[in-house]
Amino acid sequence: MSQNSAAADLSSAGMDKKREKKTWTAKRIGMIVGGLAIAALFIYSFFLMDVRSTLNVDRAKLTVSTVQEDSFQEFIQVTGTVQPIQTIYLDAIEGGVVQEVYRESGTMVEQGDTILTLSNSALQLNVLNREAQLYDQINNVRNSRLNLEQNTLQLQEQLANAKSQRDILESQFQRQKQLVEKNLISQQEFEETKENFEYQTRRYELTYESYKKDSVQTITQLQQLNDSEDRMYRSLSAVQGILDNLVVTAPTSGQLSTIELNQGQSISQGERIGQVDILDSYKIRVGIDEYHLSRISTGLSGSFDFNGAEHDLVITKIYPVVNNGQFEVDMEFVNEPPTGLTRGQTTRIRLELGESSNAILLARGGFYQTTGGNWVFKVTENGDRAVKQSIRLGRQNPEYFEVLSGLEPGDRVITSSYDTFGDNEVLNLE
Repeated sequence: MSQNSAAADLSSAGMDKKREKKTWTAKRIGMIVGGLAIAALFIYSFFLMDVRSTLNVDRAKLTVSTVQEDSFQEFIQVTGTVQPIQTIYLDAIEGGVVQEVYRESGTMVEQGDTILTLSNSALQLNVLNREAQLYDQINNVRNSRLNLEQNTLQLQEQLANAKSQRDILESQFQRQKQLVEKNLISQQEFEETKENFEYQTRRYELTYESYKKDSVQTITQLQQLNDSEDRMYRSLSAVQGILDNLVVTAPTSGQLSTIELNQGQSISQGERIGQVDILDSYKIRVGIDEYHLSRISTGLSGSFDFNGAEHDLVITKIYPVVNNGQFEVDMEFVNEPPTGLTRGQTTRIRLELGESSNAILLARGGFYQTTGGNWVFKVTENGDRAVKQSIRLGRQNPEYFEVLSGLEPGDRVITSSYDTFGDNEVLNLE
């Protein structure tokens, strides 16, 4: 009994003792590894993995340009028309009927050559009436001048008579003054002589004052009459010259161009009947888009190629009126115009808009229509991909854009059209 009890006690004691558990079980290790893997995948997905949309493109169908640093000249290509250096228009100053045509269109004329004559009977009658009126006015002026001169003569005569009467009485007064002191004449006789002398003296003074005032007025009136007569003679000369306008002459030497003119044809007053072109030299009339109006000024340079040589031009005149979205300028040759130019010939001109300067340049291409110059696809260094890159462009010319930021010299950029790339941000170049 005692042995069996002892054994039972030992067995009971073993049952009551705590059993220790293992910390790193296989299940727990598996859970930790799985959690770390999920976290790593999350970090990679959001921070390391390239999730940008991509597109595979054929490298052979792309145009890739290298960004370079070089001298930049802002210019535009414009089209001009060769014109004579100066054109003088022929307008009918007076209307009439063509009486005779002396020079045909296309011929060379010398200054003063008669081109055609007009007849206008109504104008001729009007000129005769105006001449008669002017002659009447001239005669009236002459009569007024004659009246003034006669009035002056009358005043001079009155003044002379008054002076003569005063002088006679002055001598008589002086003699009688001596006689009355010696009591050789009566006092009454002396007083009468004295009063007559004083009267004639006042009369002379008044006549003299009247003559002075009248002389001043006469001088002014005569000057006005002379001026009026001069104006009338000038008017008469102008009226007589009106009929000269019925004879149309060449204002300068050059090539004549006219509308079709025939005898008996009616020409209205102010109607343009032709022009004379001076062919000693040429200029080029250039049409420019109104967008550039604020940047165009006289003195800007341009050039064009003709017969294998480059010829320089300069803007000499600007016509700021805009028609159909364009305004015009005149450009003249810096040196002698090239031989072989003809009036009406069109030329393609490179017009410079400013001084050249050093800049980072990107070749123009179809990409601009899609991006507006805000971004491009920049080729990576290894050349297997092209990535969307934000940029900022400045000035431009028909060949290059000026790069202000986003690209550096040596960068390679896809400059062909982006129309087929959609919204993808990365291109795989195959």
